[in-house]
Amino acid sequence: MATFIIGLIVAAVLFLAARQMYKDKRSGKSLCGGKCSDCHGCCSCKEIPKK
Repeated sequence: MATFIIGLIVAAVLFLAARQMYKDKRSGKSLCGGKCSDCHGCCSCKEIPKK
């Protein structure tokens, strides 16, 4: 029973992390914490800036 409860907790944490990453991606944030939509070609951002 304890294994099942711990598994549910781990699954919930993974779900919440994935959901936050998805929301950040939709709002234009990158995984590094910067905003690639405002990037002017810095070396840490891999996307091409939009004009």
